[in-house]
Amino acid sequence: MKKLLFWFSVLLSGILFGLGLSVSTMIQPEVVLSFLRFEDFGLLLVLGGATGLTLVVYQLAPRFLDRPLLADQFGTKPMETLKRTLIGAILFGIGWGICGVCPGPAIAGLGAGNWPLLIALLAMLLGAYVQGRWFAGNK
Repeated sequence: MKKLLFWFSVLLSGILFGLGLSVSTMIQPEVVLSFLRFEDFGLLLVLGGATGLTLVVYQLAPRFLDRPLLADQFGTKPMETLKRTLIGAILFGIGWGICGVCPGPAIAGLGAGNWPLLIALLAMLLGAYVQGRWFAGNK
């Protein structure tokens, strides 16, 4: 039963995330590119709202709950900044700036029938595969 509840929450979270991306128009690369060119700041409200809410929940949840709703304990992961993480973040940002497509909105865009996003998603998968093969032995 617990596993079924977990997978239901994953599905519901994905649906809400995709709906939020659709309503905020983040699934349209033209809107994202106009934001990145400082022509339209509507997505700044989306980004600020999402970041602010996440910050509040991450800070308050461990203080008010003994454990997460669907896990045994809160996880902690020490932050580690690696050179390859920074390089990957820069490459991701450049790719996002060129095509205006991020993985989450691209998947939501496919669900909304924006099929040209499939090209960007396939390019992301290829890049992830190449990166995985390239750095497989360099951990």
